[in-house]
Amino acid sequence: MSLIAGILLAAGESRRFGGRKLLHALPDSGAIGERSAAALAAAVDRAVAVLAPDDAALAELMRSVGLEICYCPSAREGMGASLACGVRAAADADGWVVALADMPYVSSATVAAVADALRAGAALAAPVHAGRRGHPVGFARAYYRDLIGLSGDEGARRILQRDATRVLLLPVDDPGIHRDIDTPDDISP
Repeated sequence: MSLIAGILLAAGESRRFGGRKLLHALPDSGAIGERSAAALAAAVDRAVAVLAPDDAALAELMRSVGLEICYCPSAREGMGASLACGVRAAADADGWVVALADMPYVSSATVAAVADALRAGAALAAPVHAGRRGHPVGFARAYYRDLIGLSGDEGARRILQRDATRVLLLPVDDPGIHRDIDTPDDISP
């Protein structure tokens, strides 16, 4: 059986939110980062949170949900650098489900669908709701070199554009795949 690792990108600076976004409480329960971490951890074999160096409070929260911690010294360079750090930290995996920590409304069933698609042999996998692709995105082992070579703030967008015909689109009834939290106004019950 394939080992699928979840990579939770949680090293952003939350400038638009005004500070410590991932520790901010949601109205119904838990913090933003905690909810995102729990959905990922429930659906993969191993989960790694990528954090900025010395983020002790967030590390404690992530560990409480069962995630391993990967401190990324180059996190300030952007999402690509953080993603590369996370994939290197889980280099033994057969595939990676990449999730964003500021997307607490994604269901664990959606994450599981992406992980299962990788286990079944998909090269790339992503959920689709209302005709739009969303998060998280899955990458098979064949993308290891591409992923660890990422830098800057673009993330894996170029990989997905370059290999668009290889992306298995998974229809889901989950509007959370499009809902990230950038400002306090994005939080709803």
